[in-house]
Amino acid sequence: MKLAAIDIGSNAIRFQVSSVLESDNQTLFKKMEYVRFPLRLGHDVFTTNRISKPSAVKFKKLMTAFKLLLELYEVDDYMLCATSAMRESENGAELASEVKEELGLTIEIIDGKREAELINKAIQSYLGDQTYLHIDVGGGSTELNVYFGGKKVKTKSFKVGSVRILEHHDLPHVWQEMEAWVKDNVKPGMGKVTAVGTGGNISKIFELAKLKPHRLMSLKKMYEVKALIERHTLEERIYKLQMNPDRADVILPASSIYMNVMEWAEAKYIFVPEVGLKDGMMLHLFERNARKKKVGFINTEDQSLGRKTTQIGKKKN
Repeated sequence: MKLAAIDIGSNAIRFQVSSVLESDNQTLFKKMEYVRFPLRLGHDVFTTNRISKPSAVKFKKLMTAFKLLLELYEVDDYMLCATSAMRESENGAELASEVKEELGLTIEIIDGKREAELINKAIQSYLGDQTYLHIDVGGGSTELNVYFGGKKVKTKSFKVGSVRILEHHDLPHVWQEMEAWVKDNVKPGMGKVTAVGTGGNISKIFELAKLKPHRLMSLKKMYEVKALIERHTLEERIYKLQMNPDRADVILPASSIYMNVMEWAEAKYIFVPEVGLKDGMMLHLFERNARKKKVGFINTEDQSLGRKTTQIGKKKN
């Protein structure tokens, strides 16, 4: 079986095709194709509340290319999800309707709750019975999820994201609401809290920290990495730190979200499983198509899906 996920974000659009192989007691996901295209829909939407005509034209061309890849890979099932930029734009639904009519592709414009549910599918196998605060930072929004006793007990989406901050469209009262929410829902009686970070920016921060895979990264180390990034110009971040151009300008705004949330929750460490919305979409597709039986999940590309929960408690660095 071949599955494909298309994640239409505010800063970039991601396309992935994976083949799925079932053995006796587990399912293997093997990445066949991955494309990340830097179409920053959030730039238009957070400024004018609309997706501009040039961006819409480019978007349709990209969807056409992805449709061809779906056909060439002979994908059995696929899913397209759009997040904050398209759901906030005045013409987002209209653009999705045009794509449906012209290309036959259905784009699901999902809300923050649905986005968090899908990401939860990708990270839940990492979590034990301790207290966790999951922080997912996108271009236009941040999803926060509190886990306690092995269950998700609180979830909330906030209009604070890396592109939104870069474009100076983040509002002070939203930051205040987010701080109040964290302090109200991460209570001292829950014990020590460990942050779980998802999103491309936290993955890059973890890479720059030069820690061993699947280890916890301290908040102190994050401050060191942030200082390292700040010492480099935008051009140096691209050529010396090996960042994509559309990563180089948003990584500092994104880091401020992760670090502020951790400070508010008094979380000293963060675990970075390097999974996200597209991985949750893949699992959703599998569940929609798989036989009704219990199986384990392993991603053979980086073993990120379904890694045993003991990984989150490894030696801290």
